[in-house]
Amino acid sequence: MHEWSFFVIEFLVATYAIFTLVLWFLWSRITSISPTKNRPSPKISVIVPVRNEAQHIGALLKDLNHQTYNPLLFEVWIVDDDSSDNTAYLVDTFIKNSSIQLKIIRLPNSFSLTSPKKRAIQAALTQATGKLIITTDGDCRVGPDWLTSLAECYKSTQARLISGPVTFTPEGTLTAHLQTVEFSSLIGSGAAAIAAGSPSLCNGANLAYEKKAFEEVGGFTGNEHLASGDDEFLMHKIAARYPGSVQFLKDPRAIVRTVPHSSWVGFYRQRKRWASKWKHYSNPVSIALAMYIFTCNAALIVAFVFGLLSVLSWPHVFVILLTKWVPECFFIGGVLSFLQKPKSLLYIPLVQVIYPFYVAFFGLAVQKPTYVWKGRRLS
Repeated sequence: MHEWSFFVIEFLVATYAIFTLVLWFLWSRITSISPTKNRPSPKISVIVPVRNEAQHIGALLKDLNHQTYNPLLFEVWIVDDDSSDNTAYLVDTFIKNSSIQLKIIRLPNSFSLTSPKKRAIQAALTQATGKLIITTDGDCRVGPDWLTSLAECYKSTQARLISGPVTFTPEGTLTAHLQTVEFSSLIGSGAAAIAAGSPSLCNGANLAYEKKAFEEVGGFTGNEHLASGDDEFLMHKIAARYPGSVQFLKDPRAIVRTVPHSSWVGFYRQRKRWASKWKHYSNPVSIALAMYIFTCNAALIVAFVFGLLSVLSWPHVFVILLTKWVPECFFIGGVLSFLQKPKSLLYIPLVQVIYPFYVAFFGLAVQKPTYVWKGRRLS
């Protein structure tokens, strides 16, 4: 029985190491979009769903006001979801002195709503005039060439959906560095999956898609009852309707930076919402991949427990761990370097120790389908 268990663990870890090396290869093969002399000109609608973002919204509005993209070719829709702070007031004040086309939509409260973010985006889409829809969040920061980079990618690839890179604002704490490393693995994995022709992960904090494509696949229809997934489920639908039309934008100018969670409670709530999505994937490859990653990380926990029980020798356990960790270091290190996070490289080993327990915990936590977002309890 023990020999069979050892074989299963070793097989899973070995295949995971190969899988990680494939991700690293795919990531390294993604070509960057270079600035072009002929400036792109699609009309863009930027949609920013917000709720209680008074602390951050001003910085994002300033970033949008300083975009190098032609201000006549983009509009910004701030969708305020019944904020209880002065978010709406700050937006109204900014509009008076703004040099861009900036508008605000106020949504009434809805306690029975399952997915407030989808409602916010949909409300703006009914009024948006852009050919290309770009979404981000109220606590994000964007560089001056953000819209230009996305527009250039759209022009050169004719992609129906573009997934952009996301990381965190400068880290000042251990937990912030840990979040940066963990999140970079998701960004890299999502980019590699897109490069492989099987889009799986993306992030609504930096997402662009054709309004026409959104409408043709039925938008959020079919998953509007889910608390999360306004980004990934839409990507899956567009990828199924238009094979090969999804692109990852590997361009430093396009990096969006958001605020890491300062509390473990906030981190737990966010990751629980994210982890809940995999059960609703319609793509069998995405479902199988989620289960495979869970199983491989659970195998590491089993190997560690076997070491404590002296069922496995510690040299054997360390070989198993290193088989998984070494390829991960190369892959995550490459993504962090692109995201301009050299200081976070030092925290990769610590995240690797924690990550199997993290995956197992959230895999079990999502079995209780109740989530909290911006002070609302969703289910």
